[in-house]
Amino acid sequence: MHTILITGFEPFGGESDNPSWQVAKALEGWQPNEECIVKAVRLPCTFADSLPTLYSALESLSPVMVIALGQAGGRAEISLEKVAINYQDAPIPDNAGKQPHDTPVVPSGPTAYFSTLPLNRLVNALNEAHHPASVSYTAGTFVCNHVFYGLMHALAHHTEVRAGFIHIPYSPAQACKHRAPSMPVGDVVAAMKIAIELSLLDDDVTAVCEGMLH
Repeated sequence: MHTILITGFEPFGGESDNPSWQVAKALEGWQPNEECIVKAVRLPCTFADSLPTLYSALESLSPVMVIALGQAGGRAEISLEKVAINYQDAPIPDNAGKQPHDTPVVPSGPTAYFSTLPLNRLVNALNEAHHPASVSYTAGTFVCNHVFYGLMHALAHHTEVRAGFIHIPYSPAQACKHRAPSMPVGDVVAAMKIAIELSLLDDDVTAVCEGMLH
């Protein structure tokens, strides 16, 4: 059985919950096919500990696909992030009180990495299923981008593992407090199932999975 790793974050910024983790947790144990199963891991919303937690999961699970989820308050649709940049400039302190400015994620690392998820096909499929989605070209400069860049850097020489980052809107409970756009967690879960299934059907990923089965 091959693993699809889905990560979400703990609450941050004074929130009592984080929809990214709610979605990831809801997907735990789901099987998109007979060969794969989803495992969910919650990441701390800190610059110091988020990547060690992620790297530990990568090492122990050896996933065939990784989708990292994050909360993007104020966005009205699912944002499939295209590019992770080697730059961090925290607008607020993380959960450990750290607020790095104008520093790289990985010293001497490449300027950027691109998602290896089939973004355009995912956007088309999600919109056809009435889940508002688009490709985004900014994952920010907070812990989400930090994790996105660190993930792609870790997998730079593992091209058989498809990976990327997806931002999701506030949950309705959060939106009532912030008077901002929202999306029900159940709808996001359904959208992520579509995204996972479609990514696994991609020719390159299918070939990898079939090769690993023999």
